[in-house]
Amino acid sequence: MLAMTNKLHNRIDESLIALRRILRTTELYARDLAQAAGVTPAQLRVMQIVDEVDNATPKMLANQMGVSQATVTVLVDKLVMRGIVERVPSELDRRQVNVVISDFGQNALKEAPDALQQRYVHAFAELADWEQAQLVSSLERVADMLDAKNTDVSPVLTAGELRAGKNSE
Repeated sequence: MLAMTNKLHNRIDESLIALRRILRTTELYARDLAQAAGVTPAQLRVMQIVDEVDNATPKMLANQMGVSQATVTVLVDKLVMRGIVERVPSELDRRQVNVVISDFGQNALKEAPDALQQRYVHAFAELADWEQAQLVSSLERVADMLDAKNTDVSPVLTAGELRAGKNSE
């Protein structure tokens, strides 16, 4: 029975260490990104989408990032204040505003280190189908164990909260 208890405690410790490594890596990445490009991971994702897409509207950004329009508004406001993106009237629909990246934003994007989630995506894509399914299942189980299944998040690896009004980026 003692061997079983030690084995359980070792696995608990190993799982907590693995979780802490993930959290610590996201914290270090966010710090490195802030130092290199002066933006948060969520702001970087907005910049990447705006750079890749013509006529990026706040609604489109919210849909693609999986967050509310209020969250996108806060992210874009901060990027506008720093001169990284601009809001310009849509040429297609006068009721809409497009978000475009500035020259300063282009330079910040070039200075940014590889996004942590991009590293994850590349590594995940290399896994066999069964490994991908197992990993997703395990991660969903961990989220359930932490009572985090209903937390509003986007597919951006960051240690911060993405909700508008609660430590928004």
